[in-house]
Amino acid sequence: MINGFIAKKVGMSQKFLENGDHIPVTLLEVEDHFVVGKSSGRIKLGTDLTKEMRLNKPQRNFLKKYSLPMVRKVKEFDCSDVDSYEVGQAVTVNALSDFDYVDVTAHTKGRGFTGVIKRWNFGGLCASHGVSVSHRSHGSTGNRQDPGRVFKGKKMAGHYGDAQRTIQNLKVIEVIPESKLILVKGAVPGPKGGHVIIKKAVKKGGR
Repeated sequence: MINGFIAKKVGMSQKFLENGDHIPVTLLEVEDHFVVGKSSGRIKLGTDLTKEMRLNKPQRNFLKKYSLPMVRKVKEFDCSDVDSYEVGQAVTVNALSDFDYVDVTAHTKGRGFTGVIKRWNFGGLCASHGVSVSHRSHGSTGNRQDPGRVFKGKKMAGHYGDAQRTIQNLKVIEVIPESKLILVKGAVPGPKGGHVIIKKAVKKGGR
């Protein structure tokens, strides 16, 4: 069994249960994957079909050499039965039916340079008389002559977002083969249309 897949974040919705409750779900689109390489205990999958002109020369030459589709996204995953797959074979979203819980890895949305209230959830200063326009500042940053510097790692303003994050143990609510969708409970990092990596949950028997 292949341990992971590449998916595209479609957006969020809700799923109604039989008892009338509804839970938030994230829709992930899993296009057909193609086996582009194999090694001991590992399998390399490619997806996101594109035009030949949009790939660089090494990518085109490699895919042409083995008569493979022009895929833009390639990722290597663990696989317990490598010998049962052949190079060029298509793998559909049905392979995710055995996944009960997944870990989803993606890049978070980039927020640029932000202040401490947005970045670290600071409360800010009092916005009363005499505070001027500094009520969203972070306050003092260091001590006096001793130590005479700002300690490393202090929570201050700076670049926020655009970092790789993994959300663990997301429950798989439903797999819809005809729409190539998988519904997972809760939120997933990244913007709509962004690519994410789905792997079988490590803490739920994934290894």
